[in-house]
Amino acid sequence: MKTIKTLLFGLLIIFSLTTTAQEKPFKVDVRGEGKPILLFPGFTCTGEVWDTTIAELSKNYECHVFTFAGFGDVPAIEKPWLPKIKEGVVNYISEKKLENPVLLGHSLGGALALWMATESDSFKELIIVDALPSTGALMMPDFKSEYMVYDSPYNKQTLAMNAVDFDAMVGQMASGMAKDKPYQERIKNWMIQADRETYVYGYTDLLKLDLREDLAKIKIPVTILAATEPYGLEMAKSTYEAQYKALSKYTIEFASGSSHFIMYDQPQWFMENLKNALND
Repeated sequence: MKTIKTLLFGLLIIFSLTTTAQEKPFKVDVRGEGKPILLFPGFTCTGEVWDTTIAELSKNYECHVFTFAGFGDVPAIEKPWLPKIKEGVVNYISEKKLENPVLLGHSLGGALALWMATESDSFKELIIVDALPSTGALMMPDFKSEYMVYDSPYNKQTLAMNAVDFDAMVGQMASGMAKDKPYQERIKNWMIQADRETYVYGYTDLLKLDLREDLAKIKIPVTILAATEPYGLEMAKSTYEAQYKALSKYTIEFASGSSHFIMYDQPQWFMENLKNALND
């Protein structure tokens, strides 16, 4: 009887550990040594999007490179997806005892970094790469967060879409996100590899997020590296000024002629401006 109880207790511990591991809303690859930087990728991207960046930064910094649940080979989690990601990152920082980390985020990752900074001033600085505090407001006139619901006709259609149609849709989307074909294919493949429910409901979470007014709470340094395409410099300036007007102080640099993935379109410009932001 004692042996059976011991065996059952052991199985319970294994089950508990396995469940906890499965519920982790991301995986993290740590490279380099020095002051900590958390690198958040964009929607559907894996941490590989930062490979070239990490090759340089890891010489002087401890890089914590995230891949979020439902993307790459990281198992999906239950919705609400984005709030669980944020909570998990905050817990990760506490567990690892990371002091005043820099938050570096692209697209969705930039929005996540902004969200975290509206709730805490425990970060050294934010570096935001082509990201807005309200993606929904960019896409929809008269936007309100409550308009964004999981059970929408568009979400149902996307969930039911067959592989051929989904491939065509994301291929068209990826073609406008980077200049070079190989990078377009990489971005497209990340979208195809993503868990479909995470792709649909996670993006709803992002569209629902509206931080425009909450930006006034951010007091730490913020650097924004912004793309000008597809609408040109003047439209990009107008969009960023409107969305970030509640942020009291920030530095913004525009990558002229670059699409959304600045680190792919203009790697030298990106690295120079990233280093400038960190040195400042």
